[in-house]
Amino acid sequence: MQTQSSKFDAAAMLRRFPFLPALGILLLLIVLNGIAEPNSLTIRAMKGVVSTYLALVFLSVAQTFVVYGSDIDLSVGAILSLVNVSMIVIMNQLGGGPFAVLLACFLGIFIGALCGLFNGLMVAGLRLQPIVATFATSILISGIALWVLPVAGLPAPSAFWKIYGGRSFGIPNVFFFLTLLVGLLVVIAKTKLVTKLLAVGNGQLSAYQSGLPVTRIRISGYVICGIFSAFAAMCITGDTASGDPLVGGAMTLSSVAAVVLGGTALSGGAGSAFGSAIGALIIGLISSLVFYAGTPSEWQNLVQGATILAVLMLGVLASRRINK
Repeated sequence: MQTQSSKFDAAAMLRRFPFLPALGILLLLIVLNGIAEPNSLTIRAMKGVVSTYLALVFLSVAQTFVVYGSDIDLSVGAILSLVNVSMIVIMNQLGGGPFAVLLACFLGIFIGALCGLFNGLMVAGLRLQPIVATFATSILISGIALWVLPVAGLPAPSAFWKIYGGRSFGIPNVFFFLTLLVGLLVVIAKTKLVTKLLAVGNGQLSAYQSGLPVTRIRISGYVICGIFSAFAAMCITGDTASGDPLVGGAMTLSSVAAVVLGGTALSGGAGSAFGSAIGALIIGLISSLVFYAGTPSEWQNLVQGATILAVLMLGVLASRRINK
């Protein structure tokens, strides 16, 4: 009886906090990284990991808001690239001062939201298949990014990247950005929009029959996805200190992998943006572990991919066992 009660409690906890298996895996990877390279546990090393993968964290969170509604967005990497090059060009055209940086950030968020709105209209408004429609828009948005900045390498003004890579009160600013993200997710998780997105993901027909404006809710999910993709662009701009029209291309599928690693179902209706953020950090720590373990460079991609697959299977099997 006690065992059944414990299993029930574990299943209830998992339903309420679906990111718990991912959190356990993240802690395990931190320990393994520490064993492989003790210096990886220093603040400096952790700052390096967070700086490098904070863009993927934001992009994975962005992806989660459309996955909630059983949609998907294959253009998040292209949106990131477009916002990256647009911000760089605007900042350089306006002289690179604090006003130029601030204006470029606002315009970057606007561009991200506009791209999200366009995707939402294509998918929810015209009822196109999300995977095909957003694949097509990713090509379109990538083309615009190449038009804005045909050649990579235009540097970001120092006023921008010094903020991202700098410190405040002796603490690296990237930790403040990560804390800000967590606070933002706490607020957003309590909004009615997230509840409605999850309801739509559980069943569009039943959501429609219960009176929910399904089309508008799905479009809203894409707009939020675009805004968080813009935040990811700011992180990648601060980390690389330059513009690259193709910088986000390889990050799209990583964002989908992070969503799944974090415990969010691609079928929609269940999951957590926190889990996606943890999933992105898991991908980063796996890369670090593969490097610290001394894996030859020609084998690193293979080992990294196999490890991500193994971690994914571990998380899924753990969840199934608890839910039995």
